[in-house]
Order: sequence, then C-alpha cells, then structure tokens
Amino acid sequence: MSNQHSSTFQSASYSFSSSTVNGETRSRSEATYSDPSGTKVHRSSQDPGQAARIEKLEYDNAGRRIEDAGARGRIEDVTDKEEQEQRNREYEERIEDEYAKREGGA
Repeated sequence: MSNQHSSTFQSASYSFSSSTVNGETRSRSEATYSDPSGTKVHRSSQDPGQAARIEKLEYDNAGRRIEDAGARGRIEDVTDKEEQEQRNREYEERIEDEYAKREGGA
C-alpha cells in the first residue's frame, strides 16, 4: 500500500493604499496568489500626472523567478484610453474657449 500525499494549498492576498496630498493622489496595489505550482504577483502604482505602472512577476515552487518572453516580469506603462480621451476633450474645450475669448476681446 502506497501513501501518496499531495499538497493542495492556495493562498491569496491583496493590499491597496491611496493617499491624497494637495489634491494629488498616489495609489499602490499588490495581489499575490500562491499554490503548489508557485506564486504570482501583480503590482500596480500610479503617481499624479503619470500613467499607471503594472508589474507582473511569477515564481516557481522553489522560489525561482520564471522569465517569460511575454510581459511578465516587465514594468509596463498603461494608460486608460477613456481617461486620456476625456483629458484630450477637456484640453480642446479649454483651447477653443481661449481662442473664443481672444477673438471676442480683440
């Protein structure tokens, strides 16, 4: 009779922090998921006026970092397209208003 034991643990954790100073918000988050095959870490951060930064890391069950040809282990700048489009629209509106003021006041 053979005794075979297998590990089936899973662990997940998540942390988030956000601070606003003088109307400028900084945020950080980290999610970690572990199971018998290894650990995955997903970090994100955003500073005022900057695009969000995303970092994805993966480790095998011996704690060795897994390098992948994809985006894993790299820090990527990501921009929410809707947010950027909204900022562009607001900028264009301000410019149009400024031109209208100059034309009307000339």
